Amino acid sequence: MFRLPRSLVALSIGALLSMPILAPAAEHDAPHWSYSGKTGPATWGKLEEDFGTCGLGTAQSPIDIHDSAVKKADLPTIQFDYKASPLKIIDNGHTIQVNYAPGSSITVGGKQYELVQFHFHKPSEEKINGKNFAMVAHLVHKDADGKLAVVAVLLSTGHDNPFIKTLWANLPNDKEMEHAVDAVTINVADLLPKDRAYYTFTGSLTTPPCSEGVTWFVLKHPASISKSEVARFGKSYPMNARPVQPVNGREITASK
Repeated sequence: MFRLPRSLVALSIGALLSMPILAPAAEHDAPHWSYSGKTGPATWGKLEEDFGTCGLGTAQSPIDIHDSAVKKADLPTIQFDYKASPLKIIDNGHTIQVNYAPGSSITVGGKQYELVQFHFHKPSEEKINGKNFAMVAHLVHKDADGKLAVVAVLLSTGHDNPFIKTLWANLPNDKEMEHAVDAVTINVADLLPKDRAYYTFTGSLTTPPCSEGVTWFVLKHPASISKSEVARFGKSYPMNARPVQPVNGREITASK
């Protein structure tokens, strides 16, 4: 069990994944950001020089995906090769995150990305034809060059989700400290919907510093989550979704 410094929260996911575990740093090392008020999304770009892309970027995420603007294409299937992982879960102060063991990956068009972590937003940050979903899981991957790819699994209210139930049964009572639950093994493949058709586009991280150059794969079909499971997450994070950003002419393609 180790303690993560607040300063890591504000760094790009790519930088975070490559950094060694450090001793706690003073809170003033990084500006506080949130999802509302004076430190909410509208101000992220002004909170810190490194956050400038949040306000000035032209390929920001999330976006509202309208089918009328989507190009249908013969896209390669996402090949999911997810394996079991010991549960390592953390409430990082902005969401619930699970750090995944090495060895799981996706391959798209011959390009492989290793799964590093996944986390949740309520409601879904992505919209489809103007509609939010109850929640979304972002599965964060990186390739050998450190480039990021995120698979977004939309979560719609319906029946209980055994995978989510396992996670919520092991939610930390503290923040910024990873908890290794030795008795629990998970496989994030259990979260995926059966139909894995997807939308894809180039975007950014959805949290500061909002770094661009992230490849997004948004699965068209949602997985199920119960209202009580959504409510349980809501006790920790009633709303932790960045508003949709301008598409700015980006091409959005969808598998047939």
